[in-house]
Amino acid sequence: MIRSAIIPVAGHGTRLLPATKSQPKEMLPVARKPIVQYVAEELVQNQIENMLFVTGRSKTSIENHFDSDPELLRLLTEGKKDDLLGELKFEEMAAKIFYTRQRVQRGLGDAILCGESFAGENPFIVALGDSILGMHGNSRCVTRMSELFTVLRASCVIAVEEVPAEETRHYGIVDPGEGESDWVRIKNLVEKPDPSKAPSRWAVAGRYAFSPIIFDMIRRVQPDKRGEIQITDAIQLLCEEGKRVLALKLPKQDKRYDIGNFPSYFETFVEFALADPLYGPDLKKRLRELLADSPDNS
Repeated sequence: MIRSAIIPVAGHGTRLLPATKSQPKEMLPVARKPIVQYVAEELVQNQIENMLFVTGRSKTSIENHFDSDPELLRLLTEGKKDDLLGELKFEEMAAKIFYTRQRVQRGLGDAILCGESFAGENPFIVALGDSILGMHGNSRCVTRMSELFTVLRASCVIAVEEVPAEETRHYGIVDPGEGESDWVRIKNLVEKPDPSKAPSRWAVAGRYAFSPIIFDMIRRVQPDKRGEIQITDAIQLLCEEGKRVLALKLPKQDKRYDIGNFPSYFETFVEFALADPLYGPDLKKRLRELLADSPDNS
């Protein structure tokens, strides 16, 4: 089983400005937690023991969030605020956390390459720090990816979700080959194709399992017109060389919440908040009142 994961969190988050001017996108709250905490907790639930955050400038709040705060713990303990102390249990998660910095923004492929020394000769997971899988991050996808990777001796396993045809232009889309009910072999990978040219509607869903061979592929990739190294180009090289590259289809309960723009962020926040066992019912009632009073309903 794969026990290590790289979490790229170095992006600027420009589509969420001004909220992300001084706050990392990955630290924006979704209901009660920042986005990246859901990702980290998901990985721990899937037996990941070592996590490397690939950060960038102005991302120190991520490190602070996962670090312990003795002064805060003392204040809560003295105040007998046991309920709030329980909210900080994530600081004790059963995983070692490491950090490195992507000094120049050169794309996801380059960010993953920053983790080469961390991964060493072992396979590893890549989990995008702005994508949550499953309600509240309750997904077993990474475990299934790890099983497929090991049993089928793959070089790469990618989680994919089916998207509407008109949305293929926003994602990396796989060209599927033979397979079984929940996985297929990938013949080709196309970055953001026009819907008329998309080979399928299966979109890359923010989770990858890689053999260390991916680092050699990344080094061979030429930068795109923006000077970025795209991981899809490196995976395409694996396909061209006949390596076993697989796509794992996400089950419906593992819906992906991609916090890449304000519409998706707003929708995710509301959906998670409504599912909150303590505050969700009252929020649902209040939303109904607000919608009933909305001018659009008059």
